[in-house]
Amino acid sequence: MGVCLVAGLTPRDVFLGVFGKRDDPSSGGRQMPAHWGSRRLGIVTGSSPIATQIPHAAGIGYARKYRGEAAVVGCWFGDGATSEGDWHEGLNFAGIHKLPVVWFCENNKYAISVPLSKQMAVENVADRASAYGCEGFIVEGNDVLACYEVTKKAIERARSGGGPSLIELKTYRFHPHTSDDDDRTYRSREEVEEAKRNDSLIVFADYLKEQGLIDDGGIEELRAEVKQEVDAEVDAAWNAADPSPEGTLEHLFATPPSADSETALETTGGEATPAEPPAGPSGEGGSNGSNGEGDGTEP
Repeated sequence: MGVCLVAGLTPRDVFLGVFGKRDDPSSGGRQMPAHWGSRRLGIVTGSSPIATQIPHAAGIGYARKYRGEAAVVGCWFGDGATSEGDWHEGLNFAGIHKLPVVWFCENNKYAISVPLSKQMAVENVADRASAYGCEGFIVEGNDVLACYEVTKKAIERARSGGGPSLIELKTYRFHPHTSDDDDRTYRSREEVEEAKRNDSLIVFADYLKEQGLIDDGGIEELRAEVKQEVDAEVDAAWNAADPSPEGTLEHLFATPPSADSETALETTGGEATPAEPPAGPSGEGGSNGSNGEGDGTEP
């Protein structure tokens, strides 16, 4: 969500999608929440199956390079996605073709309930970068400025033709994976509370105070301002128009070209037939024998 907001998606856009409203810019209210997309902003939605956005990103990166465009593709995924074949295929393809892609692995230590130690035999996801022809970076994912610094470096590398980078952002998930996930079965409350002390909002706020850029009063004022904005956007989205029943099938199916259309596909007009055996010296069907006269034996 943070990436999409920085790219230009608004809080109202987000809530229109959450409430399944007609004016949801991502899908017109037809997609699950958190599947953002915007042609105007260059945001391509991630598919629900884990890691399937990774080969998509590699393909988009290939298209950008093929067309000679200066754009850089960013792709975000969790540590669980690195256990999927799609991850291997996407990174391998990007490395072979030196594509302008930056891979961001948000490593929150658990793929739902599976810890990292049960997913891979190396300590860091980024340790695998060199095997795919990528530059690997490991960064404290809750450090705003560190994330910015390494991202800027990777983007400049991609844009200059240096190829893809794999950035591993070490972070933590404070809450259960979903409302159906009882995270008490695989991690202690002490572990969660300890991680919360390293919340990026707290860490960055402390840094800004140390630099004299804000004080506690300023932080609370900003918090109240943001909450007021969010509450207003929630109300506006909730009261927005719902999709109409008549539009249910919009954007689901393409209109196929008619049979007499200039864009109709051409076919061979006949069924495929088995290949004929190679011709022998006499110009007739050959054989398995060395002299061109079939001896009835297998080669």
